[in-house]
Amino acid sequence: MLKLINPFLLDPKDVGGLGLTTGEVGFVYGTIGIVGLTIGGIIGGLAAAKGGLKKWIWPMTLSMLLTAVTFVYLSFTQTDSLLLINICVFVEQFGYGFGFTAYMLYLMYYSEGEHKTAHYAICTGFMALGMMLPGMFAGWMQEQLGYNHFFVWVMICSIVPIIAVSLLKIEPGYGRKKINKM
Repeated sequence: MLKLINPFLLDPKDVGGLGLTTGEVGFVYGTIGIVGLTIGGIIGGLAAAKGGLKKWIWPMTLSMLLTAVTFVYLSFTQTDSLLLINICVFVEQFGYGFGFTAYMLYLMYYSEGEHKTAHYAICTGFMALGMMLPGMFAGWMQEQLGYNHFFVWVMICSIVPIIAVSLLKIEPGYGRKKINKM
């Protein structure tokens, strides 16, 4: 989905986009989106520090995956309301920031051990690969399906990470802030 958000926001309505100007996209994604992403990440970090990764893995996973609903909505309505577009992008980026906290914590958890820096680097490489490979086909797929059905397809593909998360084994206290008692 990530590779197609800017084209979707910029493309004219007759090809399924929202028809925003470059300046509007810059504000929507470069300002409102960044604020949502930052706040989501901070709240995700605070939640994980309070309850631990195991407690928050499902809410964070679902918040990251279900944010695609905002683009399903926008693609089917093709709203002219810049306020509504800003709200949807804020919600999408907030959910992504909140959910990405769990992903990063799991990478740190998985990397524990003698060579944790190398393991973390390898995991980060797999993360990048996981974003690049689907991105290679995203444009072609969007042209075949149209934006609205492309975003629905992204929602269907969210089943795979849900299955993956259900198979994770995480220690109950991992990620929780340790309180020093004197």
